[in-house]
Amino acid sequence: MNVELAWRKSSYSDNEGGDCVEVAGLPGVVLLRDSKVVAGPRLVVTAKSWDALVSVTASHPLG
Repeated sequence: MNVELAWRKSSYSDNEGGDCVEVAGLPGVVLLRDSKVVAGPRLVVTAKSWDALVSVTASHPLG
């Protein structure tokens, strides 16, 4: 089965080739990749883990 993923770039990524993170969701999991290396490795985390990461980073922003 070949699924077309809908990747979204982080709103914190810049347009000058800097730190670019993209995410795509599938049932129960979230995939992350470096937008500059689209054919490169992907990190897969559970949806529950992703929700926890987003919650923690939203309440404790870096910088």
